Amino acid sequence: KERFFPTRGSCCSHPTAMADDEERAAELKKKRSFRKFSFRGIDLDQMLDLSTEQLMDILHARARRRFSRGLLLKRPVKQLKKKLLKAKKDCGPHDKPDVVKTHLRDMIIIPEMIGSIVGVHQGKVFTTVEIKADMVGMYLGQFSITYKPVRHGRPGIGATSSSKFVPLK
Repeated sequence: KERFFPTRGSCCSHPTAMADDEERAAELKKKRSFRKFSFRGIDLDQMLDLSTEQLMDILHARARRRFSRGLLLKRPVKQLKKKLLKAKKDCGPHDKPDVVKTHLRDMIIIPEMIGSIVGVHQGKVFTTVEIKADMVGMYLGQFSITYKPVRHGRPGIGATSSSKFVPLK
């Protein structure tokens, strides 16, 4: 005959078991608290309120030069920003916005784009990229790889003398 021994915490009628469950629930709540995102010491809310000049001060040198030469004034960039804003506006509060396709791989990600979904062209198809807060200052093209990574270790025909004996089928 087998005997069943309840494990600790499975019996809710015992007062110490209930106290343990409450303690575990409190610990889980503490663990679930998310860390506040900050980009170079600036919180996400503050980053969304920055002007272009203030944003330029916290970005890297290449991005600063690009902004100073009028990145946000160029027509394709304006159109992309407008489409992203429209897609964000049209979706519900807890829904994801529609994908906005673009060929602008050299577009620098700005705080206004956070939360959008962009289809970045990689030469053949569009790779879907969801823009997150950590991506600010990077290029869209960094998240859409243009080549298929090499797979080593699979000999082809004529690679070595022993590969002559590899059956074709």
